[in-house]
Amino acid sequence: MKKREIKIFADFDGTITLQDIGEAIFNKFGDARKVDKIINNLLENKISSKQCWDELCDCAGTVDLNELNDFVNTMEIDETFIAFTEFCDKNDLEMVVLSDGFDFYIDKIFEKYRLEGLKYYSNNLKIEENGRLSAGYPHYDADSPSSANCKRNHIINHSSDEDYTVYIGDGNSDKEAAQYCDFIFAKKDLARFCSMERISFYPFSSFEDVQNKLIELMNKKNLRKRHQAQLKRKSAYLAE
Repeated sequence: MKKREIKIFADFDGTITLQDIGEAIFNKFGDARKVDKIINNLLENKISSKQCWDELCDCAGTVDLNELNDFVNTMEIDETFIAFTEFCDKNDLEMVVLSDGFDFYIDKIFEKYRLEGLKYYSNNLKIEENGRLSAGYPHYDADSPSSANCKRNHIINHSSDEDYTVYIGDGNSDKEAAQYCDFIFAKKDLARFCSMERISFYPFSSFEDVQNKLIELMNKKNLRKRHQAQLKRKSAYLAE
């Protein structure tokens, strides 16, 4: 198998980063009790991801830009992710970061860790003149309510039926997208979901785990695609 045929899609919050930065921002600058209720409504499928972010923006108070920047700068990533990006570059593996979070802090985190060259898709976040937070959704798809940034569509647009697709994630916004990929690396909520739905996956705790398993997969003579993922991708390709 040619290495360039592998396409890697990675979640950002809680997967690349050590914690969910979006949630942390609203817990800091909003009413924590309201934030918990809104997020629980999302996890219980009572509201969509887009509704969740809009309600979180509404419940946040006036935000000082300098305070927000300082807070984001305290956030950290899984340090093994840096070596993983180098591994991908060395082996000609295309990686795209798919986030249901926001460009505002992704740009700052990537700059902090000198990862500015990574391709990513996310929602938009800005501070208005009155100090209020407002969100934008350039990749929204009403058919995918679990992620305001439709991760499924990015996977379809950045892969073909000949590619071997890899998904790396941990949360609610990854549940649909992961099902379109042949190899799933999961932890936390995504791992629990895959277990409940009997979807095959590889557990991981760091990107070193992912890298080691990928090396093993790349060395296999015969690498099989996941049948259910093939069917889902085929249906999506035909619908375009």
